[in-house]
Amino acid sequence: MSCAFAAEPATAAVLVALGPAAGAAPSHCGIIMAVTQPAAESPFLRACRRQPVPHTPVWYMRQAGRSLPEYRALRAGTAMLDALSTPDLITEITLQPLRRYHVDAAIFFSDIVVPLRAIGVGIEIKPGVGPVVDNPIRSAHDLPQLRPLEPDDVPYVTEAARNLTAELGATPLIGFAGGPYTLASYLVDGGPSKNFEATKSLMYAEPAVWHELMSRLAEITIGFLQMQVAAGASAVQLFDSWVGTLSLEDYRRAVLPHSKRVFEALAGAGVPRIHFGVGTGELLGVMGEAGADVVGVDWRVPLDEAARRVEPGKALQGNLDPAILLAPWEVIEPRTLEVLARGRTAEGHIFNLGHGVLPQTDPDVLARLTELVHATPASPS
Repeated sequence: MSCAFAAEPATAAVLVALGPAAGAAPSHCGIIMAVTQPAAESPFLRACRRQPVPHTPVWYMRQAGRSLPEYRALRAGTAMLDALSTPDLITEITLQPLRRYHVDAAIFFSDIVVPLRAIGVGIEIKPGVGPVVDNPIRSAHDLPQLRPLEPDDVPYVTEAARNLTAELGATPLIGFAGGPYTLASYLVDGGPSKNFEATKSLMYAEPAVWHELMSRLAEITIGFLQMQVAAGASAVQLFDSWVGTLSLEDYRRAVLPHSKRVFEALAGAGVPRIHFGVGTGELLGVMGEAGADVVGVDWRVPLDEAARRVEPGKALQGNLDPAILLAPWEVIEPRTLEVLARGRTAEGHIFNLGHGVLPQTDPDVLARLTELVHATPASPS
């Protein structure tokens, strides 16, 4: 089934044809809210590059997925890692939020453990728990399984990314991967942890093993990001979600060299690079040193303060508390306007939440939030 696209260049809607995913409804045409100017001129990419924008660009971490009823219906009966290795499902789920929200970018539907599973690591995503590793890494003998990622390991990622860039037109696609530390935390602790005791113990007690582990994970991450860029991603984000559990000194010694290596490897790709972690208020400055173009900020540090902590030459992304979206609009609106006002102190600002969209978030609230962000001047009048 095909859909004709006869909109004028100024129109902010693109009609796309979606093929049937496994177990999905028949093909249909969906309205994808998109900006139709050339991709390089998209507000999202311009803000990443600290250039003037017509409005503050906005997208949301976890905009695709758990908060959308159409996602839950599509995923019914399909294991998460099966969905993440099916190109039609990846494409459809990535596009679903763009039919609801006029966001300025799409985020590739995947998970940070996808490349690990692709190279043969025994890992599952258990509902209500998260990633769980069959045999946690605890010594040098466990490291050889972490081989470099090859394109043939993840053909579904390349296929889905190419499909998406064709469907999205001028709307940028953000590729992503897990940061080396966050991947290590799952591999060593064996799954989610409150304090990552096993991970830190290895880091402190076996520095040579630790750095070899981190080096291998950096190589896997680089490969995963480069494949997404080669397939058409217009930007990449490194999610080092749990790096905020470290002190500044430990981050500099045990993580920064490996994160820096990831960003250096993407420097010649010509796409903006975003760096995000949770609970990283004390690390924002050194995270900026890792080499990203944009530093993501969680909800704990106001953006004007974040702008002071991050070195010049960086844009910021964030940072409304996701839980605020569960409150009445009378609470949401002023808090959003405050984030936007503080964001104007940065050299560039992409509006986002301080972490992912919560499962119980009303999609209509996100739609209204997106409209508010776009309607608010990006610079003082």
